[in-house]
Amino acid sequence: MPDGHGINPANDGPLDDLPGGQPRSPPDEMPGSPRRGLLRFITCGSVDDGKSTLIGRLLYDSRQLFDDQIVQLDGASRRFGTTGSGQLDLALLVDGLAAEREQGITIDVAYRFFSTSRRAFIAADTPGHVQYTRNMATAASTADVAVLLTDARKGVLPQTRRHSLIAHLLGVRQVVLAVNKMDAVDWDPAVFEAIAAEYTDFAGRLGIGAVTCIPLSALTGDNVCSPSPAIGWYRGPSLLGFLETVESADGPAGPFRMPAQWVNRPHADFRGVAGTVAAGRVRPGDPLVVLPAGRAATVARIVTMDGDLDEAVAEQAVTLVLAEDVDVARGDLLAAAGAPVPVTDLLEARILCLDDGALLPDRSYLLQIGTAIVGARIAAFVHAIDVDTLEQRPTGQLAANQIGLCRLVLDRPVACETYLESRDLGGFILIDRVSNATVGCGMVTATRWAASDLHPHPMAVDRKARAAANRQHPCVLWFTGLSGAGKSSVADRVEQELHRRGHRTMSLDGDTLRRGLGRDLGFTDADRHENVRRVAEVSRLMVEAGLIVLVSLIAPFRRDREAARLCIGGDDFVEIFVDAPLDICEGRDSKGLYRKARAGALPGFTGIDSPYEAPVDPDLHLHADSETPEQLVRRVVAHLERRGALTPFP
Repeated sequence: MPDGHGINPANDGPLDDLPGGQPRSPPDEMPGSPRRGLLRFITCGSVDDGKSTLIGRLLYDSRQLFDDQIVQLDGASRRFGTTGSGQLDLALLVDGLAAEREQGITIDVAYRFFSTSRRAFIAADTPGHVQYTRNMATAASTADVAVLLTDARKGVLPQTRRHSLIAHLLGVRQVVLAVNKMDAVDWDPAVFEAIAAEYTDFAGRLGIGAVTCIPLSALTGDNVCSPSPAIGWYRGPSLLGFLETVESADGPAGPFRMPAQWVNRPHADFRGVAGTVAAGRVRPGDPLVVLPAGRAATVARIVTMDGDLDEAVAEQAVTLVLAEDVDVARGDLLAAAGAPVPVTDLLEARILCLDDGALLPDRSYLLQIGTAIVGARIAAFVHAIDVDTLEQRPTGQLAANQIGLCRLVLDRPVACETYLESRDLGGFILIDRVSNATVGCGMVTATRWAASDLHPHPMAVDRKARAAANRQHPCVLWFTGLSGAGKSSVADRVEQELHRRGHRTMSLDGDTLRRGLGRDLGFTDADRHENVRRVAEVSRLMVEAGLIVLVSLIAPFRRDREAARLCIGGDDFVEIFVDAPLDICEGRDSKGLYRKARAGALPGFTGIDSPYEAPVDPDLHLHADSETPEQLVRRVVAHLERRGALTPFP
């Protein structure tokens, strides 16, 4: 295959594993047109706006296909095509998955490489369906230009605006509004001008400074690769003409940065730090700093498979041998000594929720930024962004595909920059600790907060002194179970027994707390989470006071109870499952809550129309349906005795 021609399919499908053949002749080179660098662009927008067809048309009309590929495309068009008898369905060039062809939609991102005499391109075809927004965001994170399609018959849709917002947040500064299917509206200039005006106004409010509006028809090829006589009223470039001439970044600039990917130590006489240079350049003898620790180092060698280099630049994969024997591990950052990167464990960031559920504050996640993976929790949401109006609205959570601004707390400091300064050091993903699913992607907007700026005063009377004065080991007894299971009754009896023995205690009952500490909260999942968070924080302070704390709270979600355990401390948290079947709990319905819930007067009631996630491995499992109250109390007290909680603190 000649250099710079042909395609390199990414999806599995009939066109991907192709025999040899001869490409059609490439278009003539344009005299006096210098060849530009590689341009990465995405096609995005709403469902059925013609994204796959557009990339297929670019490949076909720019003569990037082999003859046997066209033969296979013809066969696939007869089987799966939607363009009519005898016509090639160019969307099938990129929709390679079987499910995509059967449904006529794009599901995964398809990457295609092609080139003209003026430039090389990597095109990413992204899905338009809302449930596949995460795939669009992945492609946009490396794009220089976003080709945003809209159907001339439909205009600007919510997904058009959502994709614009995501592309903008992910650093795409050049946007092409491709008004497709203009042939379906008889190339009416008024239609094009109205759509262009509406989108330009939206883009201006969003902060996108560079928008180019182009009318075209991907189906017929008009104004895709060359100007069309069908639109004599249009004086701008064709889509390919624009893409061939638009300026693109030559690569990350600025001071040297390289995340450490791994330590290369094939034998005792060699130790190097392997990674890809994210920005700047480096030479032997350059002074560096290893972050977040701040250790100084000097570059001794730049090693590659092809031998040592005199210099390494952005996007090169190299191994740096350091002159000093300093500790470097995966996740560390090597930076120019004269221009270090901020180190912090508190971030402000914009997040796109990729979870089918929701992102909630104070749940424990993993955060990957560069090559570093750290524990993280969302301390608070500042606001969510309405994709239609761009209004910033207060929120307590982010639902699937919502975008919002939040503050994150990390369990250890990392070296990072804002996303505007560096995509590599300012972009991150959030990972669910249980499922390992990616539940969010984020862009750092500020690193001005740092835990090092907070200096709690070291009090002379500390937790140990208070525990010793109370002659007990403080802890939290967290009673969880359905309403009516007997949590409060058991906790009350346990506290009476502990008080009789002379122990210092405090009870925190769910209903009592709802009247004061949580009176501003409802019963949504987010409100329930916030209620548990507040109770956990208060419980932690009472443990610091040296008390044995008895919490009676439904706390229906496992992740919230685990967050409470992390907040209080695993050694001080005792999860007690007060277990009783639903029918028994309903039979005890002394408060009449189940009756109201069954009648629809209490929507979202746990156990009826809202789930209760029973503990999988509680510290103590009480069977409240088969044991007497006295037996339950004895079991709790015996558990505390085994833990040593009732013995004097040394």
